[in-house]
Parts: sequence; C-alpha cells; structure tokens
Amino acid sequence: MQSPVISAQHAFGELETYRTELTAYCYRMLASPFDAEDAVQDTFVRAWRNREQFAGRSAMRSWLYRIATNVCLDMLKGKERRARPMDLGPSCEPIEANLNIPTEITWLEPVPLHLVAPERDPAEVAVANESIRLAFVAALQNLPARQRAVLILREVLDWQASEVADLLDTSVASVNSALQRARATLAKSNAEEDGREHLLSESDKAMLERYVTAFEQYDIDALTSLIKEDAKQSMPPYDMWLSGRDDILRWWYGPGIGCKGSRILRPESANGMPTFGQYKPSPSGGYDPWALQVLELSGDGRIGEFTFFLDTARLFPLFGLPLHLDA
Repeated sequence: MQSPVISAQHAFGELETYRTELTAYCYRMLASPFDAEDAVQDTFVRAWRNREQFAGRSAMRSWLYRIATNVCLDMLKGKERRARPMDLGPSCEPIEANLNIPTEITWLEPVPLHLVAPERDPAEVAVANESIRLAFVAALQNLPARQRAVLILREVLDWQASEVADLLDTSVASVNSALQRARATLAKSNAEEDGREHLLSESDKAMLERYVTAFEQYDIDALTSLIKEDAKQSMPPYDMWLSGRDDILRWWYGPGIGCKGSRILRPESANGMPTFGQYKPSPSGGYDPWALQVLELSGDGRIGEFTFFLDTARLFPLFGLPLHLDA
C-alpha cells in the first residue's frame, strides 16, 4: 500500500497546474502582479515544506488556497492599501504644477492576462477578466483583508460558505456576516463585479485601431471623436487625475505635448482591458518607453478612461515590450 507521504509528494508534483488561478487570487488580494507572483511562490514553498501534514486528507486546491490566503494576509499586515489616483481626492486642473508623486502611496499595478486568465472558453475568460478590471481590484482594496478574502472566494470563485469557513477557521455565520459587510462597502464604489462578458466587438476593435492611428498622428479632431465627454485620465505614480475630455486634451496639447510623435505597440491585455505600450521620441534617436496605456471602453463605443502607468522599467518587461524602439 502506498504510504501517505509518498502519495502527498506525488500530489505536490502537480503544484504548477495551480499557478495561474492562485496568481489571479493573490492579485485580487494584493493588487500587484509582482506581489502576487511572490505570494504564489511562497505558497508553493510553504506547501512543500508542510507536505507531510497534507497526506491527502483534503483536496489539494483547498489546501493551497488556505496557504495562499495566509500568505496574503501576512503580506498585508501593517501595509496601506494600494490605490488609484481617483481614490485619493478630486480631479485637478490640467497644469504641470499639479504633478506630484506622493511618497506615502502605493499604487495599484496592472497584470498581464497570461498570468491570471485560465485557458478556457472565451466567454469564461471574459467573466474572469471582469473580476480583475482595475476599478474592481481597486474597490477590493477598500475592504479589510479577511473580508476581501471572503468576498473573492464567495463571489468571484463561487466557493460555498462552509468551504470558506473551513479555510479561514471560522464559522459559516461569520463568513456570511463578513460577506454582507463586504458587499455593502463594494456597492458604494460602483465597481462591483457583475459577471458580464466584456469581449471586444468588431466595432470596438476598429475603434481601437483608429485610436492608435489618431494618437500616433496626434490628430485632435480624430481623438475628440473617440473619447467620451466625461472620460477620466490618471498617470501613476502622479496623484493628479483629470476629469472630462476637454481637460484630457488640454493636457495632451499642453504640458503633455512631448507625447506628440509617439509610437504605439500592442502587448497582451492588462486586466482584460485594451492595452498599449507608448514610446516617446528619444533625444538620442529612436523611441523610449513612456507609458503602459490601459483603457476602459464606455458603452457607446468610445474610450471612457485612460490609465497611463509610467513605471515602464518594471512593467514593459512584464508585458513583453522592448525597452527601446529603433527609428
């Protein structure tokens, strides 16, 4: 008869099959792809070190989620929540004097789709993508860590209350109470995960092609037609954010005029949203990275929100984008 320890070692040989879903879970908890990857690696190390305790007594998936949850809770202790600029205060006038990088803020970071999306039916992938949208992940950060875990496990991953109670070593009543409080907090943010399929239509794809052309040509008339009147723009790590198409274009054609002449590459999606790598003309020739643009489309086929992530030194390699383009 096979010993429990040998059986457990065989099961732990399949750890890698859980990496993608655990990374997605940890990303929703931590709002950083780098922290999520560290958390999953720590989960695997802890699981292997404690494999003799496993011995096949519970499902491998439940065992790993228990460890991953504890890893995330440990990482979140004493840390401020990750945020987006619009979480911190009102929009600003589009002038250079409003550019400020606060040292006390840790920003939410985008995640490439291959790290977190299951390779399944496109409709299932679309539903999964909805729960990693920037606005939804940002809203999750408003929840206390254990409430965050409860809501993700119950609402996103569809675990039973009894399963979550067992994972968190608490009662079903406590899980249900935490879920109710989490739902109430999330409802105030208008960013609840609604399970809709956010697959790009052919008209969306055509519009995004027009956007790339218009941005590279810096065509104000074309850009005006593609941006919603009440669109928003943010540029982490700056805390300034802009509200309204007029202010966005005032910025682009004012302090942001250095973006004129940019080139655009399209990497894989970030957070299930249209994503572009922007390169500005370099004084030494060619083009240097400037921003990872992540766009939110509005229901009328225009762009409703721009997030320009400026930490290109870390994000471009993560998304497979080169750190220089030749002329």
